[in-house]
Amino acid sequence: MLAQDPTVWVALITLIVMEVVLGIDNLIFISILTNKLPKEMRARARRYGIGGALIMRLLLLCTVAVIVGLTAPVFEVLGKAFSWRDLILIAGGLFLVWKATKEIHHKVDPDQHSDTGGLAAKAAGIGFTAVVGQILLLDLVFSIDSIITAVGMTQHIPVMVIAVLVAVGSMALAAGPLAAFVERNPTIVMLALAFLMLIGTTLIAEGFGAHVPKGYIYAAMAFSGLVEGLNMLSRRNTKKA
Repeated sequence: MLAQDPTVWVALITLIVMEVVLGIDNLIFISILTNKLPKEMRARARRYGIGGALIMRLLLLCTVAVIVGLTAPVFEVLGKAFSWRDLILIAGGLFLVWKATKEIHHKVDPDQHSDTGGLAAKAAGIGFTAVVGQILLLDLVFSIDSIITAVGMTQHIPVMVIAVLVAVGSMALAAGPLAAFVERNPTIVMLALAFLMLIGTTLIAEGFGAHVPKGYIYAAMAFSGLVEGLNMLSRRNTKKA
């Protein structure tokens, strides 16, 4: 099928790029969440979260007709129609904004959130389950949005499956190094939390019908990352001097 139709190849490459770019949001979220767990649990939490996300996306592709139907209006408020997709985006955006705000507050005032070793150990199992659950919850929001976008590009389910497999495989490979990089550079955490708040705000805006071009969002993130990279290089050179 792919060899006979060049347009399918174009759709496949476009979908893979789109899925990989959207995966950046997930990776930032996964890195911040898993780094809060004890070190011996982090790799397992990433595997469970990303593996569960892969299964969930493949299951969603099996119900693509239902997913597309989520764009149909279900009610109207002050002349603005809302679909299930809009409500999911708004809920996901609010969750991201709340989570990022909570983590920023924790970073700014860590003493207020300090815990004893005994209580931390007792809560480890609950924390592990909560982290994996939050990873899956956010991936559900991004998956529904990306599948609806993918349907507009191609009607071939195998193409969507290949794109999902490549994207999730890339996430699995990059999750560990990214989490380690974030842990080694604490200032990156605050920047990543700001990114999550920006992404959450964008999801809320999309849910209310205000389209925000993703290129602007990722360009701003890339520029901020470049500036922080220069700051890190400057601090490193200052220490050497």
